[in-house]
Amino acid sequence: MSEKYSVRIQGKNADIAVEENQSILDAALRANEWLPHSCTQGTCGTCKLKVLCGEVDHHQSPEYTLTAEERADGLALGCIATPRSNLTVEPLGNAGDDGVPHYPLRDYEGTVVVLEDIAANTRRLVVELDTPMAFNAGQYAELLVPEHGVARQYSMANPPTETRRLEFHVKLTVGGLSTDGWIFSSMVVGERISLRGPLGQFNLVNKQDEPAILIGGGTGLAPLKSIVQQALAEDLVPELFLYHGGRRREDLYDVEYFRELERRYLHFHYRPALSEEQWDGAIGLVTDVVIGDFSSCKGMSAYLCGPPAMVEAAVKALKRRRMAPRLIFREEFAITPAATAAPAVP
Repeated sequence: MSEKYSVRIQGKNADIAVEENQSILDAALRANEWLPHSCTQGTCGTCKLKVLCGEVDHHQSPEYTLTAEERADGLALGCIATPRSNLTVEPLGNAGDDGVPHYPLRDYEGTVVVLEDIAANTRRLVVELDTPMAFNAGQYAELLVPEHGVARQYSMANPPTETRRLEFHVKLTVGGLSTDGWIFSSMVVGERISLRGPLGQFNLVNKQDEPAILIGGGTGLAPLKSIVQQALAEDLVPELFLYHGGRRREDLYDVEYFRELERRYLHFHYRPALSEEQWDGAIGLVTDVVIGDFSSCKGMSAYLCGPPAMVEAAVKALKRRRMAPRLIFREEFAITPAATAAPAVP
């Protein structure tokens, strides 16, 4: 049996039990003690902790995320670091009450009920869970790749009201362990899979006064689809603009679904854009299309999801249009490290 350590989270006065080969973040979320996090792969640094007392194993924490100087100062990545002793840690990010519901991290089993091609090298994967998963619109789950002991992250595209039937949008990565080696090759309808969730702090769950601009690149549409459905059903925003960027028409999907929502909800606007093909819709990089549509974004909010370059371009564009940085929320697609996934429960 593996040894257990006690980890106290400063500011919460919470003591949690952590297995010796379990990440601090994983243990905290399973104990329903919220800690800031985003990628859970050690690439973003959102989950950095200050180790006030005790010793941790940093494992393969990337130097670009956690520098040698930061390690020397007692910092650690919560999603990778595991305890070597009892610990007292302090989150660097806001771990307090942010007004957002938080749900404990759990392990789930489910059955693949839909597996269909919806765009170029893009599949819709729908999993029927054995037990329901509560989550916020915008969050993601980790699918465990069979026989490899690693996890890959995919955002839920369904609204949180659908707790048993999770929808994911998956883009093929050539040579990818999860996509090329599983979802696009051997996975079949009826297959049993394992996953864990919910994870992430990208969300829109509370009513807001600001109109919202949602910008997605490729399968970055997935969490935005969840957010759109939730926001429209609960009337969370006064006006909602959804932009989806692709290179060619074959990259777009769920177009008719969003067109129908646009017909049903007068305050919802859908604007797909293509950067490499002429058509009767918006043409150009999706961020340039947004800039062309708004002379000012002051008093608005934004939710961005997609490749890092697209997200960064969108942030710069919106700031140029005078959107307040505090109202720009982002979820970047992190590049999965070649090494194995961060330690969790064995």
